[in-house]
Amino acid sequence: MTGLGAVFRPQLAPERLRSVARVADESGLEELWLWEDCFREGGISAAAAALAWTERVRIGVGLLPVPLRNVAVTAMEAATLHRMFPGRAVVGVGHGVQDWMGQVGARAESPLTLLREHLAALRALLRGERITTDGRYVKLDDVALDWPPEGDVEVFAGATGPRSLRLAGEAADGTVLTAATPPDGVRRARRLIDEGREAAGRRGDPHTVVVYLLAATGADATARLRAELDAEGLGTVPDLGVAGDAGTVAKAVERLAEAGADQVILQPTGDEPDPEGFVRFVAEQVRPLVP
Repeated sequence: MTGLGAVFRPQLAPERLRSVARVADESGLEELWLWEDCFREGGISAAAAALAWTERVRIGVGLLPVPLRNVAVTAMEAATLHRMFPGRAVVGVGHGVQDWMGQVGARAESPLTLLREHLAALRALLRGERITTDGRYVKLDDVALDWPPEGDVEVFAGATGPRSLRLAGEAADGTVLTAATPPDGVRRARRLIDEGREAAGRRGDPHTVVVYLLAATGADATARLRAELDAEGLGTVPDLGVAGDAGTVAKAVERLAEAGADQVILQPTGDEPDPEGFVRFVAEQVRPLVP
């Protein structure tokens, strides 16, 4: 079965998260994902609150920008979520938007090297290992978590370009693809991820591919979807986003699943007028139509 979820976009004020998370929990939504977009809302703090306000829905953070974070802090925070809310936290990391990283003085000369080093150290720390490493960016001296997660946990990586997709296959447990990824882009990403897995000898390891899908429903759905795609410079890219009723949205989800997505997370437009209603729409109307 294709996993299905929705995004709480940080264009909404943080105080709106409580009602959206509770609706997600009550309606049976599988996953609610949050973003740590500069300079809006903190990913870990928002995830901790959402997990505390709910009982069953999984909360994903996609993504934490690694230039902003010492890997030991990322590991400590992720481990805390996994221990307090077993099986319900999903954490992903990525390069971050380079312009934003430049604004805060954290832009790396080699984002790929930084992500590679961060992933290796983060996954090791979350496995409970004690590590010493002296990389270009990640430097740890005899570091181990006092409270690592109990059992294995997944670490996701955000990726777009060929090198970062191969790296995700090599060094992460799953990959997060943006809403700028059409079905053909998912197929291409899968091939590159598998190349990375093969090179690292991880071909037999599970690897989950998560894809965001920009979606709108309601009377003005088509206009809102078109406006957002145009604003992002994606208006001419075929097969991006979906506007319409539950059946139309479900078919778009199926196309991504057929292309290689394991989970599809429906991303409302930034001006979605009813975020709680959107979550209910995903859980109660779209979910029954997606195999």
